[in-house]
Amino acid sequence: MSALQFLADGFLVALQWHNLVFAFIGVLIGTAVGVLPGIGPMSGVALLMPVTASLTSGLPPESAAASALILLAGVYYGAMYGGSTTSILLNTPGESSSVVTTLDGYQMAKQGRAGAALSIAAIGSFVAGLVALIALVFLADPLSDLALKFGPAEYFSLMLLGLCAVSGLGGKSMTKALIMTVMGLLLATIGMDTVSGVARFTYDIPDLYQGLEFLTIAVGLFALGEVFKTILEDDQSTKEMIKVGRVLPTRKDLKESAGPITRGSLLGFFIGVLPGAGATLASFFSYIFEKKLSKDPSRFGKGAIAGVAAPESANNAASGGAMIPLLTLGIPGSGTTAILMGALLMYNVQPGPLLFSDHPQIAWGLIASMFIGNVMLLILNMPLVKVFAKIIETPSHFLLPLIIAISVFGVYAVQISTFDLILLLICGVAGYYLTKNDFPLAPLVLGLVLGPMIENNMRRALTTSNGDFSIFLTKPLSAAFLVCALLWLLIPIFLKRRGKQVIINEEA
Repeated sequence: MSALQFLADGFLVALQWHNLVFAFIGVLIGTAVGVLPGIGPMSGVALLMPVTASLTSGLPPESAAASALILLAGVYYGAMYGGSTTSILLNTPGESSSVVTTLDGYQMAKQGRAGAALSIAAIGSFVAGLVALIALVFLADPLSDLALKFGPAEYFSLMLLGLCAVSGLGGKSMTKALIMTVMGLLLATIGMDTVSGVARFTYDIPDLYQGLEFLTIAVGLFALGEVFKTILEDDQSTKEMIKVGRVLPTRKDLKESAGPITRGSLLGFFIGVLPGAGATLASFFSYIFEKKLSKDPSRFGKGAIAGVAAPESANNAASGGAMIPLLTLGIPGSGTTAILMGALLMYNVQPGPLLFSDHPQIAWGLIASMFIGNVMLLILNMPLVKVFAKIIETPSHFLLPLIIAISVFGVYAVQISTFDLILLLICGVAGYYLTKNDFPLAPLVLGLVLGPMIENNMRRALTTSNGDFSIFLTKPLSAAFLVCALLWLLIPIFLKRRGKQVIINEEA
């Protein structure tokens, strides 16, 4: 059966009325989450993960998993667009991948062209989403066939590469990123060992025998951490709201942004496929690329529409590209896809090469829903640009109790344990202090998700080789992944010592 036939079957799933409702709710909440500064797609997806369990409770297991993933994916790529709103209107990125958008988007807003900037961001996001999804349709199946040839040694090395990639790109300091990665791996070892049955790091606390609940850690670090930041630092925007102005872009705007949108979409997708690269790096690279190509680079930073079109297209394409390693290899390429992977596992669906053969309804239904979701995003965001801008003005004394309530009820609904509520609070405080001291949270989340898989694959590989560690070097693919992982860590150190490290700071 061809990829197009599988996609047609996926549309039959995605076009069911309840899945259309889930897709709409997802992109609507996702856009709102992206607009709210600091929350971002990771927090949004983590907060809604327990809610999907109650929303899909009346459906069969396969349909429930598909519907939940459709909603959470909608939040993911909806938030990628929503982050541009605060970047353009308030010079405050809604999430990290929208940082580059502030450089020209805010300048356009000050010139009275905020509406054009927001609509170009919406159009760029739509085109990028379609480009990424077309590539996903035709590359997902071949890559899953390739992944079937992977053994435990290859998987171990690939996951190690994913961790090293995130560690190398997870923040300003690689040392801090590596510390967070190791911390995530250590947290993943808590609980009963599945092979020997030995209790590890449980300290005779019964609640720790089943390990730490991924959802509790994610919601605590991201959502509650942001709440503590707002409360303790009184982080309230006092900037004056800029008028949105004319919403539809002019013909000149469309002409100037067509090339950057196309290039940003392609570049963003291929960067998104790389484990750990993510949307932030994609948006930065696309901005630099457009500046290099421009006949007049001096316009960038002063309101060039290409400076909005390229990074916004790139970060949305990267979110589609990140789905490829998640669905076909079972390797989350970013913090948000790590949380999506946690959602799949929560519904007893194992992402990886067998996903497309064992659960085609979920895999292709999700891909088809992303086509529909992108159309919904365009229809939703073009007329509602001014409405979403009002979300920025929500007083924090209304917003913070809502986030706390969703966090507490969501975590308690999954585990029904007061221990998890205490852990949630501890993670919230830890998330605040870690972020305050520039410790990136994404590597910890990835370490927590990938830790058990790395351990299991290492054990399986060593079992087949009778304890001989050279199996990781004698298998060509495994050796290649390990070399790439090593280079990923060593090259930045080498460049730094030679004084050639590029400082990502276009504007003081």
